[in-house]
Amino acid sequence: MEFLSRKVKSNGQFDTNQLNGAPGVFGKKRSETTMSPAPPAPRDKTVAPFISSKQSLAVSGGKNTYEMDRDRLGVWGCGDSQSNSRLSGLDRLKHPGLNKGMAFTIEERQVMGIHGLLPPRVKSQEEQVHLCKLSIERYEDPLNKYIYLMGLLDRNEHLFYRFVGENVADMMPIVYTPTVGLACQKYGLVYRRPRGLFITINDKGHVYEMLSNWPETDVRAIVVTDGERILGLGDLGACGMGIPVGKLALYTALAGIKPHQCLPITLDVGTNNEAMLSDPLYIGLRRRRARGAEYDELVDEFMRAVVRRFGQNCLIQFEDFGNANAFRLLEKYRGKYCTFNDDIQGTAAVAVAGLLASLRLTRKRLSDNVFVFQGAGEASLGIAELCVMAMQAEGTSEAAARERVWLVDSKGLVVRERPEGGLNPHKERFAKPLPPVRSLAEVVDLAKPSVLIGAAAIGGAFTPAILRAMAANNERPVVFALSNPTSKAECTAEAAYSNTDDRAIFASGSPFPAYRAKDGRELRPGQGNNSYIFPGLALGVLCAGIVDITDDFMLLAAEALAEIVSDDDLSHGSLYPPLEDIQNCSVKIAKKIVDHAYKTGKATVLPQPIDTEAFIRAQMYDVRYSPAIPPVYSWPDDGPTVHQM
Repeated sequence: MEFLSRKVKSNGQFDTNQLNGAPGVFGKKRSETTMSPAPPAPRDKTVAPFISSKQSLAVSGGKNTYEMDRDRLGVWGCGDSQSNSRLSGLDRLKHPGLNKGMAFTIEERQVMGIHGLLPPRVKSQEEQVHLCKLSIERYEDPLNKYIYLMGLLDRNEHLFYRFVGENVADMMPIVYTPTVGLACQKYGLVYRRPRGLFITINDKGHVYEMLSNWPETDVRAIVVTDGERILGLGDLGACGMGIPVGKLALYTALAGIKPHQCLPITLDVGTNNEAMLSDPLYIGLRRRRARGAEYDELVDEFMRAVVRRFGQNCLIQFEDFGNANAFRLLEKYRGKYCTFNDDIQGTAAVAVAGLLASLRLTRKRLSDNVFVFQGAGEASLGIAELCVMAMQAEGTSEAAARERVWLVDSKGLVVRERPEGGLNPHKERFAKPLPPVRSLAEVVDLAKPSVLIGAAAIGGAFTPAILRAMAANNERPVVFALSNPTSKAECTAEAAYSNTDDRAIFASGSPFPAYRAKDGRELRPGQGNNSYIFPGLALGVLCAGIVDITDDFMLLAAEALAEIVSDDDLSHGSLYPPLEDIQNCSVKIAKKIVDHAYKTGKATVLPQPIDTEAFIRAQMYDVRYSPAIPPVYSWPDDGPTVHQM
């Protein structure tokens, strides 16, 4: 890969341990779990002194929180950390990152001492992918399909990611929403093998030690949840681990971030879900959810421990935290850590991308619209704030942009001095100087919105009457039913189209089948899934070494996604590219992120690559099998001769 000032090999295969002064990794027995081999034993570091004495060097002013003590420094290479000198054939059969199943060649089997442990037939990876397709089609229940895929991931990572990557449209609803919601509800039943870290409130004071137990040291991306608000299903406690696992599987499948660089984490601080607490299969702590200082101390310690263990530019994605904590933690840690909240910022970016694409159909500016939100939680407020930022980019003042946004929560329209209260600083920015308005239908009649967005997980909230009112007030009403899973969607695609004379511009959070319009057109409703945004965003952040993910990156990702939507997509009613193209979308979004990072001086990976896209692709995971036997090459035989006396 060419850079501005020098050349390096694009595959990055060099010893990053020696480059960064890390201790050697030879002589350790390979782990036989689903995870990679154990790292070298760390030097003796007690956690208590770390917590009591290691203080941030920057606590304000938007500067990064640089901790004194680090396990590694410098920019790491992109290798896979595997050493052929300590791998046996049995290791390769047991480790999902190395196993090829029946794709091991006869020569590989003989040399590695596993000949006879596999059937004599040698299969290609293409044949294995075909077998996976036949196998999963045998299951009718989506939960059984999920269990099959997780089993495949536990056995053969390369095959799993190739199969999912080549069948994105079919596998996305299984690996992630809506099936992952059911899997989380039944996680005590579907849990099989370790895949991620469970850090509990009882481990406070020892979080660094727990992170050190993870057998990979080259962790670049973490998805963490406390399980309080899983999709639209509420507090699932430790069973929410299915979300970080699913998200990071998409990091790899959709953006090529290497599996060993991803770490799912659940902070188990208890649950207030009585059904979980009384379920004999529940896998988490049987206690009420921790709040206040006890909770904050655990999260603070976790953030510091991540930086100490994995570095300042380790990406930490917050996922499915409750509303009260989500905004507070985002504001607390942004600018100090490499972090973002996907429910707030990722949802906002994918929704705004759809809105920007819709402008090509409505022939309006974004600032010409009036927005009504059903819901005033993380997703709605995140979308609203990014809409304001996008309208400001068009030249609209912030005050004028906020006037065009109406929020409806459980107490009705968000207005100033509402008798029922329920306002927080985030809602107050959009509060109207009006008397209380109780229902969504009344707000639609009053505001006459051109855009109606639902993100409150209230199934059926967009009634036929509300949809007909949208059609009466707009030639092309824009309707986004973004709540997950499908049962929580504000309306179906069919309801949106049939109640607006097929004029609605519709998008949803969960997939809906195609709809046949009265004029014979087939409308394929676009799925405004966060998966269009967060994998590409993360890929760009990691490739550029960004340590502060500001909102301009979110708007940039939204604009990049909107640009990818083709005229053909729009003619079929979709505001998003086909799911089959989502991997290319991730690369294009990452390219925009990387270019912007270098332009604004926020990139730490130097020197800047000449060909950004080629550089990004060179860092991505290769789903194809690599040879299990190291290359053999000849040496010259004309060396000096030693004569013995």
